[in-house]
Amino acid sequence: MSFSMTGYGQSAVQFGGYKVQIEVKSVNHRYCEIMMRLPREWGQMEDSLKRLIQDAIKRGRIDVFMNKEQDTGQVPSLKLNHANVQSYLQAGQELTERYGVNGNLDINQLLALPGVMTTEQPSELADEEEQAQWQQILGQGLQEALQNLLQMRAREGIHLANDLRERLNLLEQYYRSMCELAPTVVEEHRIRLKQRLSELQDGSYHWDDSRISMEIAVFADRSNIDEELTRLNSHFQQCKLLLESNDAIGRRLDFLIQEMNREVNTIGSKANHLALVNHVVEMKAELEKIREQAANLE
Repeated sequence: MSFSMTGYGQSAVQFGGYKVQIEVKSVNHRYCEIMMRLPREWGQMEDSLKRLIQDAIKRGRIDVFMNKEQDTGQVPSLKLNHANVQSYLQAGQELTERYGVNGNLDINQLLALPGVMTTEQPSELADEEEQAQWQQILGQGLQEALQNLLQMRAREGIHLANDLRERLNLLEQYYRSMCELAPTVVEEHRIRLKQRLSELQDGSYHWDDSRISMEIAVFADRSNIDEELTRLNSHFQQCKLLLESNDAIGRRLDFLIQEMNREVNTIGSKANHLALVNHVVEMKAELEKIREQAANLE
């Protein structure tokens, strides 16, 4: 199965009174480039999260977005800020001692003061165990988003592979026509050469058959495209095998397209035949379309 480099996946996880939205996008790129946008408190988890992506994706630019927000469906986890409570009590005692202000803070008044109760933030991970829990939760959410991304890349890859197979079939049609035309090139050249000599012959000299045979032999050697056709057919078969592979094939396919272009160009430079040259032009146009499509494959 071939995979496109274009895809999108998302997921959502909940933990500690927070909801985390995870988005993963991928586009074409020569190598595997990963860009992660995480809350700063999760920075130490970035390397391990990147490894999860590298295990699943071999090629493409991957952008990962993680956004956390308080889960309104859950009661927030609150903590008593002991430092702030101590500061309030010391301020009250100082007011009494220095200014003679009488009065006591009860629990309700104290809890109503700003900063006494704080919401537990992921940036204030209580201990290593809680940090490990966050890392596990984020890893699971990322895996789910990656699975959605890979499914989309697989669907797109099927369409790309089918299109490439159709274009390869068209190239093979041109190839078979070339194979039929190649043996006729020398004979047609021999006939044309004799016709031209006949038109120029005024009876003042006799044809040198050995010179004509030598000329035809040189032309036959110079215009022979058997090797190019053999290599071209081999490249077609390798492309078909790659399209059935489950590995990343984009770069190898790109190499084969370059090699096919090289063989077709060589045939064009050797072929002194109008029909062959026309097929060369058609194959080059089709190879360019294949190259553009193959650039989307992982």
